[in-house]
Amino acid sequence: MTPKQRVRSQIEHRETDFIPYTLYYEEEIAAKVDQYYGSDRWRKKIDNMIVHVPGPDIVDIVDEEKRTRKDLYGSTWTIDNRPCVLIEPALKESSLEGYKFPDVEVYWNSTWKKKAHQFIDEHQDYFSIAGGVMVYELIWYMRGFENAYVDLAGNPGFYEELADALIEHQMPVLEKCLSLPVDGIMFADDWGMQTGVLIGAERWRKIFKPRMEKLYRRVHEAGKYTLTHCCGSIAEIIPDLIEIGLDVYESVQPEAKNNSPYELKKKYGDKITFWGALGSQSTVPFGTPQDIRKEVRRLCSELGKGGGYILSPAKPLQPETPVENAVAVIESFLEQAGVTLT
Repeated sequence: MTPKQRVRSQIEHRETDFIPYTLYYEEEIAAKVDQYYGSDRWRKKIDNMIVHVPGPDIVDIVDEEKRTRKDLYGSTWTIDNRPCVLIEPALKESSLEGYKFPDVEVYWNSTWKKKAHQFIDEHQDYFSIAGGVMVYELIWYMRGFENAYVDLAGNPGFYEELADALIEHQMPVLEKCLSLPVDGIMFADDWGMQTGVLIGAERWRKIFKPRMEKLYRRVHEAGKYTLTHCCGSIAEIIPDLIEIGLDVYESVQPEAKNNSPYELKKKYGDKITFWGALGSQSTVPFGTPQDIRKEVRRLCSELGKGGGYILSPAKPLQPETPVENAVAVIESFLEQAGVTLT
């Protein structure tokens, strides 16, 4: 089977010869692994079976002296923090008066499309995804996190007006992505925190469920799969996401409340595919190498039963990961795929 066939089979809930995987890492920990092995040969052994089509060449306005950058939507962020910190939102008031959204045609243009097609051609045997389509996160990117929640509580009419405006803006972006010969569209909204849905499940159902359904429906009309990244606990709304057409839930952060991948598999494993689930806040940084190998085996065995699983850490390997643990992740991923580093 090709990587694409393995991923498609899992999404269609068919078991494969081994569990398809993705394994990404921060360069700081990768350099330590290079030292551990005495070379970077291990990097070439990793065969990520889902590949992200590069987005357009968006040039942020960067002020090196102030150490800030201005994003595509007009908000200003620091560039010295990890992650970046929003310091000046594009919308300082609860109003869209005078605001102009970035022109989709300027960025998702023929130059981007040519590069995207070239990338897809070079990865024909891999499951390709395009997108990064967002709504919830763009609301607070544009208003500031605190302001967005003040709007939600005190001016919900504007909050929904902004959500509608973003759906209208993101739909052409989605159409550009759908014009590519990709397998799926990746959405990216962190609806969850450690204990549950950030805005609450009922508000999410009222505001985002019907709007996301429009986007998911369009993806399915184009014959492609829907995938979304989401950190935190979204256990409360997984039935809703299944109902509106989500095919793949990525991250599956096991430390979050009610977000045990094993329990989620029991409840919903025949209706949705889980991508991730290896604990980046627990097992990877704080477990032993033996713990990691045991957990990878269990994930592959239990979440892979009947299909519907793609192996991955919930987050890329972080700089603070002990090098022995990073090695255990790498080797256990490769071993279950029948690959050795020797």
